[in-house]
Amino acid sequence: MLPGRPSRTALGAARHRAVHQVLEHGAIFCDPLALAILGAEAEAAVSEARGDPTRRRLRLFIALRTRLAEDALAAAVERGVRQVVILGAGLDTYAYRGAVGEGVRVFEVDHPATQAWKRQRLAEAGILVPAHVTFAPVDFERETLAGGLAAAGLDASRPAFFTWLGVVPYLTEPAVVATLGYVASLPKGSHVVFDYANPPPPGPDPEGRFALARALAARAAAAGEPFQSHFETGDLCARLRNMGFVEIEDFAPARLAARCFPGRTSPDSDRGAHVLHAAT
Repeated sequence: MLPGRPSRTALGAARHRAVHQVLEHGAIFCDPLALAILGAEAEAAVSEARGDPTRRRLRLFIALRTRLAEDALAAAVERGVRQVVILGAGLDTYAYRGAVGEGVRVFEVDHPATQAWKRQRLAEAGILVPAHVTFAPVDFERETLAGGLAAAGLDASRPAFFTWLGVVPYLTEPAVVATLGYVASLPKGSHVVFDYANPPPPGPDPEGRFALARALAARAAAAGEPFQSHFETGDLCARLRNMGFVEIEDFAPARLAARCFPGRTSPDSDRGAHVLHAAT
């Protein structure tokens, strides 16, 4: 991201979540605050999406990854997890929708500039910040995730649930591995849900199956937030097991498509954008 500026990709994800509430009526993921927190940009986002049907695929992926993460989070809270960490929170509204269970603390981690922008959006939309929310501005060039969360009050002696959506592709591989290692170091029963992408195939793409992914990468680079990491699924799962994760569930493109359109035959493969849930 550009110095001193909020994340452009965080804004893009928020636009997709808001548009999903209108064009698909929140069929996959219902977020009653998505339009409000987007503010004056919501109307333009919906209008642009109506005029460009190629955006639908990414929009549905963003809705699905959020739904999968929050379903897993709800199950973990039922089993007793009381600490939730939203890494790269952007304009995420989980903590403000009244869905947080009793005694649950939510830590929103983001770059200071992006977090200040979010707090301004919340204020402009009249969305109150509940007592269970703690903002943890972390500049990863100056401090570690562990240090930032400790300063914010996370209890490292208790399990925690991490959502980490729309972030991994923009980080270097060592940064991704270090964050996963930190989650794995927490007590048994800690979870993480994140999305990642397989390496793009080399050479030509005559069927255009990866055209949208390449276009997305080009837009991210133009916004100053280029993709920096890709992972082979088998290698990533092996690393997670070596770190100490014992429950690993990977949602490949074909499985995501089946979740989105049950009963429909999909041309999607096991390569592309994935969502992964792992627990210690």
